[in-house]
Amino acid sequence: MKEKINGEVAGTVRNLPTDALLLDAHNPRLASGVAAKTQDDLLKVLWEEMAVDEVALSIAANGFFREEPLFAVPDGKGKYVVVEGNRRLASVILLRDADKRKKIGATELPIISAEARANLNTLPVSVYKEREDLWQFFGFRHINGPKPWDAFSKAQYVSEVNKEYGISLDEIANSIGDRHTTVKRLFRGFKILEQAESAAGFNREDRVRNRFYFSHLYTAADQPEFQKFLGIDSEKSLKDNPVTRGKLPELKELMVWLYGSKTESREPVVRSQNPDLNLLREVVSKKNALAGLRSGLSLERAAEIGIGDQRRFREALTRSKEDLQQAKGTVT
Repeated sequence: MKEKINGEVAGTVRNLPTDALLLDAHNPRLASGVAAKTQDDLLKVLWEEMAVDEVALSIAANGFFREEPLFAVPDGKGKYVVVEGNRRLASVILLRDADKRKKIGATELPIISAEARANLNTLPVSVYKEREDLWQFFGFRHINGPKPWDAFSKAQYVSEVNKEYGISLDEIANSIGDRHTTVKRLFRGFKILEQAESAAGFNREDRVRNRFYFSHLYTAADQPEFQKFLGIDSEKSLKDNPVTRGKLPELKELMVWLYGSKTESREPVVRSQNPDLNLLREVVSKKNALAGLRSGLSLERAAEIGIGDQRRFREALTRSKEDLQQAKGTVT
């Protein structure tokens, strides 16, 4: 028998007052970017970073698509936290409230009619008792499914499900149809990031670029050369603090190479995964190349040192032959 909430079967879609719905401070896409986590903070982040304007314009023109309900859980105080559909809820909040539009700078949104605003006074919501009841749905939908989150949000969610609900990584992977060890790779990268921030002196907010390219880290953490550099074992690294204490300086080095440091005025050496992450992988696996990078040489120059004079000569000779053949081809 299905569990009931306030007399109704869990998951039943019901129309709830919009004023009784709350944005989710624990949403993986929002939690890392909000300090105070007030409703206005969340609304501002959604507006500035999650393309809420596109959703709001669609709702303003066509109304709220009621065949696709929000998903929520009770907050214990008479309201409901929307755990799926935060962009749509944020759009409705802004369309209904001119003061909030002005407060967060969403003044370009259209003013809707009184009738349209009244139609947004209630929204369809599928209510469940707890977040845990929905983890499989979100995992399928946002990790391997039709509406994927960014890599960091995926990793944060996998870690949360594992820690909060006691669900093994294998069970998470099986439930969402993961056949490429994506779940384990995300989890390993997230645990290394946590350790870098808690024990190695890395600060994500000190990165040089606005966007946090988490995929750089979890991709590197899956490769043997970087694993050896950090002193971690592939399977044994699926835990808290996977990097041994003696390798924390190397972890800090890697994070700065990946993301740079504003306080140290250092640019990241990895500008893109291809070719830079591949070059860095070669560098950390060769002592002379690593010494060169640490001394201040560019990533490209350090990589050249690593390949050795003989191989460098062979590659230069190959390039010369290719250039000569191309030149001959232009002669008529």
